[in-house]
Amino acid sequence: MSTTVENIQQQISENTVLIYMKGTPQLPQCGFSAQTVQALMSCGERFAFVNVLDNPDIRAELPKVANWPTFPQLWVEGELVGGCDIVVEMHQSGELEKLVKAASERANAAEGDSQA
Repeated sequence: MSTTVENIQQQISENTVLIYMKGTPQLPQCGFSAQTVQALMSCGERFAFVNVLDNPDIRAELPKVANWPTFPQLWVEGELVGGCDIVVEMHQSGELEKLVKAASERANAAEGDSQA
C-alpha cells in the first residue's frame, strides 16, 4: 500500500498541469481556489485537479511535501508554480497561458512519440 506522500508524488509526476484545490473546477469551495481555477481554465488546456476537502490525508501532507502552506497549489511539469496570488498575477501578465500551453505541447509531443 502506498503512502500519502507517494500518492502525491505520483499525482504530480503523472499530470502535466495539476491543481490541488478546495472543491472542484465546476464548484470551487473557496474564493482563492475559484480565482486560481478560473485563471487556469482561461488558458484553454486540460488539467487535472485534486479536491483536498475530499482527501484530508493529502490536505495534511501536501504542505509539507511542497513546502507551501496553503491551497490552492498549481503544479506544472512537476514544479510548484504557486498559489492564488502568483497564479492570478501570472494570468494577468500572460505568463500563465504561455507556461501551461508550452507544458501541454511538450506532453502531447511526448505522448505522440511513445505511440509511434
